Amino acid sequence: MKNVSPILREMHQLKEQIRKIFHKTDNWYPGVFKLGMWLAKAKKYFPKSHNTIIRWFDEIIAYFDNRTTSGTVEGINHKLKLIKRSGYGFRNFENFRVRCLLSWHFNY
Repeated sequence: MKNVSPILREMHQLKEQIRKIFHKTDNWYPGVFKLGMWLAKAKKYFPKSHNTIIRWFDEIIAYFDNRTTSGTVEGINHKLKLIKRSGYGFRNFENFRVRCLLSWHFNY
C-alpha cells in the first residue's frame, strides 16, 4: 500500500515517528522540541489530531517526566457510565453501589 500511495506512506511514517518520540524521550524539554517538529509536519495529514494535541499540550508534555496517563481513571469512569446506563431501573443508590463494586470484584 505504501508503494501505491505516497500520502499513506507519509502518514505511516509520521505515526511511527510519534510512537518513537513517546517511547524514547524521557525528559520534557526534548519532548517539547520533538513534538513541536512532529506537529509542524503532521498538521497537513492529521488536522484533528494536531488540534487535539495542541489543546492538551501541557498534559501531554507531563507524560515525558512522569510516564503516567489518566487511562485507568478514564476506564473506570467509562465503566461506571455503562453500569449507570444499564441500571436504569435501579430503585435505590445501594443497588447501584453493589453493582459497581461487583464489577471490580470488591467485597461489599
